[in-house]
Amino acid sequence: MATAGKVGVVFVSHSQQIAAGLVDLARQMAPTATLAAAGGTDDGRIGTSFDLVSSAIAHADAGEGVAVLCDLGSAILTAETALDFLDDEVRERVRIVDAPLVEGGVAAAVSAESGDGLDAVVAAAESARAGAEPVGAAAEATVGTDAATTDAAAASGSGYSRSITLVNADGLHARPAAELVKLASGFTQKITVNGTDAKSLLGIMSLGLTKGAVVEIASTDPDGREAVDAIAELAESGFGEA
Repeated sequence: MATAGKVGVVFVSHSQQIAAGLVDLARQMAPTATLAAAGGTDDGRIGTSFDLVSSAIAHADAGEGVAVLCDLGSAILTAETALDFLDDEVRERVRIVDAPLVEGGVAAAVSAESGDGLDAVVAAAESARAGAEPVGAAAEATVGTDAATTDAAAASGSGYSRSITLVNADGLHARPAAELVKLASGFTQKITVNGTDAKSLLGIMSLGLTKGAVVEIASTDPDGREAVDAIAELAESGFGEA
């Protein structure tokens, strides 16, 4: 049964195992969101199934909308056909998302878990497209620039920041990163972690922060103190893993 009040996410893959595995992966970061797998053909072969996709959409729909992510072009065609057969009212709240199946699906699931609306869930998934998030050297350069801006704002008295050391064994891997993002998303103020938007799962994970890393949590918003303190305390607690 779909979770009331939350957007559902459907994973469409040519492989039954891939679709099911992605649901298992995303479930680690989105334990209460409705995640549905539509992988393979009706008899378990490689391919896609109109019936399986239709059933997954119906399962994921709690009235708040459904984001559908697909692996290959023919999976998109199958999903589009399934949408054509939906009632007009339902079709209006189902969106096929142009995003990588794994990264986009995880980002969508975390956004859905946080209670975001359909537009926000779709945007979270789309942020996984190439170029949407800085990675590698580009991420480091962006972090450095943003951190300098944050430091300057804090020094001028217009912001607030705290520095903590990660204590959990695996640092900001997927699950704690998702916990951090979900907490940050509950605040209206903009918060950064080492200069990266604390509400961006892919941005936080791309930092590659491990145990012992020093993390600066900051906001240039005068009303950001509560959010910064809450995230700092979550990190200091080891995200329940320490």
